Amino acid sequence: MESFWSSWLSVIGAVGIAAGLLLLGRGLAGHRSLMRVGDLSSSTIGSLAAGEVRVSGIVEPAEVTLVSLLQSTPCVYYRSTIGSGDDRPTADSGFTEERSIGFRVRDESGSLRVFPRGARFDAPVRFQGETDIDGDDPPGLALRRGGSTQATEVDRAIAVAALLAVRDPGAGGWARFGDRRGRRSYREVRLEQGDPVTIVGRALPFSDLADPDAADVGLGSDIALDDPEVAADLAEARASGRLADDAAEAWGNAAIPGFGIGRPVVAPEIDPAANVLPIAGVAEAERVERIFEIPPETLVIAASAEVPLLIAHGVPGDVVARGQGRFMLGLLGAILAIVSAMVVAIDLSGGFPR
Repeated sequence: MESFWSSWLSVIGAVGIAAGLLLLGRGLAGHRSLMRVGDLSSSTIGSLAAGEVRVSGIVEPAEVTLVSLLQSTPCVYYRSTIGSGDDRPTADSGFTEERSIGFRVRDESGSLRVFPRGARFDAPVRFQGETDIDGDDPPGLALRRGGSTQATEVDRAIAVAALLAVRDPGAGGWARFGDRRGRRSYREVRLEQGDPVTIVGRALPFSDLADPDAADVGLGSDIALDDPEVAADLAEARASGRLADDAAEAWGNAAIPGFGIGRPVVAPEIDPAANVLPIAGVAEAERVERIFEIPPETLVIAASAEVPLLIAHGVPGDVVARGQGRFMLGLLGAILAIVSAMVVAIDLSGGFPR
């Protein structure tokens, strides 16, 4: 009996240490966000200068938006998690998909383009649930069946074709998650059009972005922007001439504004046997240019080696309040870890009465 209680005290103490350290880690992360947001004052977008900045405004989509995994909702960022709904560990009990795409943030003075690669996101939970005892899906689950992106402005003919297309129900859906039997839990956090956000990052001219296409997409676990191996590979490619100096040289027709939506603003070079694409008229060319082109001198926000990028839901006061709450929770976690460690140490030394 004595050994039974001793073993349980040690197990409970170990769990307390692990839980306390986890809470402490989350609290410190929240504190770092708090310090960055709280130590800067917000700049209006219309008066923005290059350097580290804090801006606050409303999310607006750019050329395309993402389609979230669990609710098929247009958004600019999502992190979707599918896990086992019971306590039995299985090989496929966890799946996470996290993506972000470039967007604009607007305040009363103007709008600013945000390139999210390498960003740390603090987004709200928009969906959470689990299968019921009969294995039925929770209300609100609408698993994405098609592509993960969609155009912000969709041509009517393209939209009609998409609606008439017949898709395999398993394609892009449950087939990649394996067997659906058993309990499952779901959780999705998102940033959507119209959400208030506070952003801390580096403002710089668009021409200073080394790779705008890569910076426009985030896949959750990006390689650090200052990774020495990546930097060496880029330097070697530039020196050898394998890295193109401009988009037209690198991408050919794909670099022509409007080519991807069937309305190029200039004639592309295509095979004579291919269908000839109509050249966009003046008004349509202006619309395409407005959507897809960013003047080189335009200030944008992106991550850099010196200034990490933080994109948080809410106005600055809300972000600071969340950081304070997480920091206090982290302090409680530290106390829990210390007390649990003391319990384990006393128990292993035979200090508790038997």
